[in-house]
Amino acid sequence: MRNVLLATAALTLIAAPAMAQDPASRVTGSIGYTQLDGDDGDLGAITARAGYDFTRHLGIEGEASIGVKDQDVTFGGVDTTLEHEYDAAVYGVAKLPVNDNLELFGRVGYGTTEVKASTAGFAATEDGESLNYGVGANYFIDGRNGIRADWTRRDFREDDGAELDTYGLSFVRRF
Repeated sequence: MRNVLLATAALTLIAAPAMAQDPASRVTGSIGYTQLDGDDGDLGAITARAGYDFTRHLGIEGEASIGVKDQDVTFGGVDTTLEHEYDAAVYGVAKLPVNDNLELFGRVGYGTTEVKASTAGFAATEDGESLNYGVGANYFIDGRNGIRADWTRRDFREDDGAELDTYGLSFVRRF
């Protein structure tokens, strides 16, 4: 019995420091504002993301946005309102941890976006699929809660080759 107690005490002394360290979580979530900057106008959206890190350097994330800022523009002398309806995308993410609080990342993915134009009681909706790529940074203030800033280019697959740049600022949390 004495040997069992000694072995348990020894394991406790060895394991306690390892358990006291708070390993970085593999799951993150964020919510924030995204500015969409296109040729025809600037729109705004609320964006939510969820991510999972397979390793410290590689992960995946999904995002969805809903438009909250419209823009009035003129096409051929006709006043038109552009509205960002929604977009969704999935990304592969590569991360470079600079220290415990700061990580830089690059991401590549595929997404879909829907925009609505309306004028004088008429409305038309346009959607497009895009190859997306971008960079950003996460800064964790207390190891779990932080700020995310990112830029992403969306290259649409249609014949006209439209592009859309997005700039985001979000609250990010490790779970």
